[in-house]
Amino acid sequence: MEMPDYGQPAPPFQPGYPMNPALPPGPPYPPAMNPAVAPGYYPSVNTNALAPQVAPYPQFNGIPGYEGLAGGDGNDGKFLPPPPPFGTGPDNVPAPTNRDWQIPSINNETAKQALLDYANGQCCYGSSPAEEMEITQLRPFNTYRYRLETFTESRSCESVTRPLTEGALDSPDKGPAPQPWEIQVKNPTLFHDETLKLPVPHTTSKKSCQECNGKGKIICQKCNGNSRVKCDDCNGSGKRANEECMHCNGTGSMGCQTCNQTNVQMCPGCKGKGQVMTFIELTVTWKNNVYEFIPDHHSDFPTEHFKKVTGEKIYGDEQLLVPPIINFPEPSINQNSQTAVQQHYSKFISSARILKQKQTIELLPLTKVEYSWRGKSCSYFVYGRENKVETKDYPSTCCCVIL
Repeated sequence: MEMPDYGQPAPPFQPGYPMNPALPPGPPYPPAMNPAVAPGYYPSVNTNALAPQVAPYPQFNGIPGYEGLAGGDGNDGKFLPPPPPFGTGPDNVPAPTNRDWQIPSINNETAKQALLDYANGQCCYGSSPAEEMEITQLRPFNTYRYRLETFTESRSCESVTRPLTEGALDSPDKGPAPQPWEIQVKNPTLFHDETLKLPVPHTTSKKSCQECNGKGKIICQKCNGNSRVKCDDCNGSGKRANEECMHCNGTGSMGCQTCNQTNVQMCPGCKGKGQVMTFIELTVTWKNNVYEFIPDHHSDFPTEHFKKVTGEKIYGDEQLLVPPIINFPEPSINQNSQTAVQQHYSKFISSARILKQKQTIELLPLTKVEYSWRGKSCSYFVYGRENKVETKDYPSTCCCVIL
């Protein structure tokens, strides 16, 4: 089947960063991309858009680009992605050429064989109608599944606190901290959701633990410093079945096993060391964003049956930015393709980096077969690549009672 030509293929996926050649990792920009040269055209990279989590150690004020990280101002933590160069966007992708779409359909032989297979698979159905019937009309009600997948990458940062580990700290005195989009990460698997967390280099420092004031111990959380807890066997009553509880000797309480009756326990924040390390953590999120549309097939066939079968892929396009489809014979596919492409571009270009797009059309075969058998008019549907049958008036059935 000959498919429409969408112009030049997209550049190959490059390992490492920048992962998208059209989207540089950040300033400085080429002169044509400098916001000062083209004011208002591109969104600026706002490093203050980091989402500071409520952090007990606001020590990042001296790290360029991360000044507001520990302020707890409630932002969403997302960096704006690098602005695209001039000339990229859905309006600048080469338009498809006008070619005829060839939609496959079943023939009489396929329709009869589908009904015969269906009848043979039913314990109470005779095969005579499928073998002797005369097909009077094949009425195609083919419908389609349109999908646009936009694979994006977003990055956010937050200040985190962890128990102190052995070894030298990657502190700010070892060099300047790279900006979030300058940090190289592994190549993702395209069109699969994934999240990666890693520390930003040269942002780690050591502090006294605030949970225990540097002591390494806190009041036992199990017994609240009382060294005893309620007996589980008698629920603190001291009795079981009107007799003295043997587990607690009738006292209703037991010695706390969490602190061994010392009233204190190891501080969970520093694991008993009295010190913690704090650093900026980068979260890289790869997400496959899907737009899906299925047109109305204008028949009384139960649409949910399509979930049981596969369709036939009749078109696929994968590149950096796909163009909208304009010449498909089903107008609603063209309309939804235009809508989907524009919506995804507008939505994600300002909040994430678009790495790849994929656009597909899947034929969901559906044919209504009208036939006659021994003077009776009947019909059935043949659907899916598997040529499954849906019928409500098969003319040769019997009632079986299994004892």
